[in-house]
Amino acid sequence: MKSVKLSASLPQPAFGAKQVQQNEAQVAASQHIEMYDLMESAGAAVYAHINARYQSKKLLVICGKGNNGGDGYVIARLAQESGYQVTVLVLANKQNIQGDAATALSLLLQTKARVKFTESHHEQLSVIENYHGDVIVDCIFGIGFKGSLSEQLQIFINAVNQHSADKISVDVPSGLDAETGVITDTCVRAKATITFIVFKKGLLTGKAANAVGELYLADLALGQAFIDQQHSSVFLQGETNKPQLKKRERATHKGNIGLGIVVGGNQSMPGAARLTSEAALRAGAALIATACHQDNRMAMMNGRPEIMLAPSDVKLLKQWLLIKNAKAYAIGPGLGVDDWAIEHFNHIIELEKPCVVDADALNLLAMQQLTRDNWILTPHPKEAAQLLACSVAEVEQNRFEAVTSIAQQYGGICLLKGAGTLISDGDQTWINTSGNPGMASGGMGDVLTGIILAMIMQCDDLMSATRLAAFIHGQAADIIASKFGERGMLASDLFVEIRSLVNIDASPKFVNS
Repeated sequence: MKSVKLSASLPQPAFGAKQVQQNEAQVAASQHIEMYDLMESAGAAVYAHINARYQSKKLLVICGKGNNGGDGYVIARLAQESGYQVTVLVLANKQNIQGDAATALSLLLQTKARVKFTESHHEQLSVIENYHGDVIVDCIFGIGFKGSLSEQLQIFINAVNQHSADKISVDVPSGLDAETGVITDTCVRAKATITFIVFKKGLLTGKAANAVGELYLADLALGQAFIDQQHSSVFLQGETNKPQLKKRERATHKGNIGLGIVVGGNQSMPGAARLTSEAALRAGAALIATACHQDNRMAMMNGRPEIMLAPSDVKLLKQWLLIKNAKAYAIGPGLGVDDWAIEHFNHIIELEKPCVVDADALNLLAMQQLTRDNWILTPHPKEAAQLLACSVAEVEQNRFEAVTSIAQQYGGICLLKGAGTLISDGDQTWINTSGNPGMASGGMGDVLTGIILAMIMQCDDLMSATRLAAFIHGQAADIIASKFGERGMLASDLFVEIRSLVNIDASPKFVNS
């Protein structure tokens, strides 16, 4: 996400598309702003973005029949008046344009811009094929879009995507549901999206990441009033408003920070628990002991003698003096689902300390339907589907509903992995803004589990621990990507950057997120 300033002290809310659509006129009226003036401001914001970033003076603006198209008419008029060679393709007949959009169209038609109205599929495709500029502005659908596209619109949008020009989407990439982030058929794949007034939550998670590109917010002098007058339970976190670690006192010793226990690494699966254990140490856990399968004990501490070994046998683990002295637990990485795994799972979840439940432990949890207030569940979409007894497709249809439902059904905190990771306690949901596609590699989730475990040991509450861990995890990967690129990133590459990030002086300041 680019050019977005998040408050250093206050949550930055994101809203559902329906809520914005239903309330923007009322909020605008409270600020004595006419809706047409809002359209002019929106168009001016997008034109300013394009004019500041592109040398080419050619512009193709594609408009639907609604107010999103009206924004496009304003953009086109301003560009034409500034010397651009402008073509406007309207995917409707002129008589279908009404309201404020019709007013904007009337002003555009007084310029020399080339405006073509057509519902003909072949003519629409012909305009795309014959355009030779660097920028296409997408104003086909606005925040009200949901459902499916017609076959002809799918073909048309695919043709737009295949064009070499950069696509700039106005408010929402056409084809994307701004309420949920779902793309049912296809969607404009934008180089950048300029959204208006407030963030729409559907732009910030899941498959939306494939369509939105760089996200910019133009609040049109209405954003703060909207936030003041409308309630949201969804918030973004970035560099400036993430939770902060407290400075350690000079006399701090390892006992103050405490012991964390990792349970996993079943037979032939030592890597996951090893990554979790080392990540926890690099993120500031003072003491980490790992209970793994007997066959993996040497592999677990090879090259990292700081990792202590807890008993492998569950009977001995129960008798181990340190097990009840631990500050927090993490169970699941490489755990498996055999008898060894089930015995360890049943023992750990009976203990009263905070616990991170990941990977195979989530599969075991789904079979038992247990509830606790002090655990953190970290599913990817497939594991979330098992927890909710639904399909992966149903989880992805509304990630916000899925993460909230898991937190409400199982208690504690749920972190739903994926682009735009979601973190919910059942009431509030946070959208994490760090991370990149390079993290799509084995072991990344195990590292996240270790960071969460370490943050539990250093933060005052589970939500802060989970939020901070998610941000550090993604930020470490962002630093690696900036140095070496996204491809070939290994989970263990993050360790050095994690160590640096947990030691940065986190004094509040405004930066681009």
